[in-house]
Amino acid sequence: MDRLEAMSILLAAVESGSLSQASRDLRLPLATVSRKVAELEAHLNTTLLIRSPKGLDLTPAGRSYVTAAKSIIEQLTEIERAASGEYTEPKGDLVVTAPIMFGRLHVLPTVTRFLDAYPEVSVALMMTDRVTQFLEDQVDVALRIGPLPDSSLVATRLGTVRHVVCASPEYLAAHGVPSTPDDLARHRVISFQSVSVLSSWAFERDGAEIAVSFSSRLSVNTIDAALDAALSGAGLVRAVSYQIADHVRAGRLAIVLGDFEQRPRPVHLVYDRRNRLPLKLRAFVDFVVPRLRQQLVEAAY
Repeated sequence: MDRLEAMSILLAAVESGSLSQASRDLRLPLATVSRKVAELEAHLNTTLLIRSPKGLDLTPAGRSYVTAAKSIIEQLTEIERAASGEYTEPKGDLVVTAPIMFGRLHVLPTVTRFLDAYPEVSVALMMTDRVTQFLEDQVDVALRIGPLPDSSLVATRLGTVRHVVCASPEYLAAHGVPSTPDDLARHRVISFQSVSVLSSWAFERDGAEIAVSFSSRLSVNTIDAALDAALSGAGLVRAVSYQIADHVRAGRLAIVLGDFEQRPRPVHLVYDRRNRLPLKLRAFVDFVVPRLRQQLVEAAY
């Protein structure tokens, strides 16, 4: 039995909460995952996991073994990183995630410049609007917009963005400028929900958050389509400030209801620092942080 492999499979099962999820995460047959855990228990002559309809529970022996196994795997990872030169020069692969539009507008150009500066590093840039998981998605660093939950991850603040309502000057000239969120009821609004579902947007009034509901005659499923519709004069759209900065500067879109905006949302670069930081990750963080901070300043208005 390969005890190191069995340890890794056991840890994956414990961290994911089930053998079936571990098999998906590891891309192994469920039968293989179950057999490896059973072989490990037989080798140790003890029960490590208790299977139940709610998931997996560790026995007292299992808790002690998992704690020691984690330490062994982390030490081995450190040894391999040191042997491969990750701590002597920036080289290797990095997986970076960012929201789709922010990634395209700001992260991708910065990454290409980083690659020019560090020819021994390769970057896989995953642009997605879902929140990725560092362990499950094998992510090294992520750009996150919005409040962060408490975690062991390191978060470096880059700046803030605003959540704004805007429309084309032609639309506002034809339909008037809304003066309060309640005016949405008499305006054409471009939403991201079904036209048969009542939509709502959150605002702030006198320091308190309020939700204003409205019906929409046009619904789309991407921000690019929503902005195209707004630029054509189809109605009001809600977007994050960096998504419409160029259009506002060029006069193609105008912001409305600015007095009722919610507080700016923070932007962070997030990474895991449980172990010694590889040079490739430190080089990436040091390179992109000042550049993305400057881009957020330039995107503000």
